[in-house]
Amino acid sequence: MNLTEVLLESRLVAIVRGISREAAVTAGQGMTGGGIRLMEVTLNTPGAHDIIADWRERHEGKAYVGAGTVLNVQMAKEAVAAGAQFLVSPNVDLSVIEYAVEHGVEIWPGAMTPTEIVAAHEAGARVVKLFPMASLGIPYLREIKAPLNHIPLLATGGATLENIADYYAAGAAAVGLGSALLPREALVAGDHEQIAACARRFVEAAEA
Repeated sequence: MNLTEVLLESRLVAIVRGISREAAVTAGQGMTGGGIRLMEVTLNTPGAHDIIADWRERHEGKAYVGAGTVLNVQMAKEAVAAGAQFLVSPNVDLSVIEYAVEHGVEIWPGAMTPTEIVAAHEAGARVVKLFPMASLGIPYLREIKAPLNHIPLLATGGATLENIADYYAAGAAAVGLGSALLPREALVAGDHEQIAACARRFVEAAEA
């Protein structure tokens, strides 16, 4: 399955960072239960490779699992070896993009400026992550889409249920979701049903 097509269809990526393996079980169960199709764990999370492998085993056929905060080629190789089906980074590293393209792994590198966005796209990234959206703001997204409307942007940072419609209206092809998707109290309590309910609301917002 072409995961860029999945991204552009589902319009959401769930991002998990700094989570324990136990909490990741709850998170994965809840997110897939709520209809999330793309789940990313950042590689600066302790035990990230184990979480990737565990999610692949538990959620095969329901969701695709990726690695985030991929900063160099070695990290990319290790993530793919652990089972990552797509790669996400906070920056534009042309060698990482080249590795992913050569090995048929989807990569959505992070960029902020028009120069970075275009460079990433021309290097082979079919979707570019606009980051950090929480600081850049929706007006920046709207403004940058005007000349770069041919490049799909994954707007990451600051999205909530209250403002996600504004992200799409401003031109985001998809949105990266972090803490808003995983209520801390639900993780602590192991309440995957609460997470599923939260995920479902985001999925419905993306479909709307």
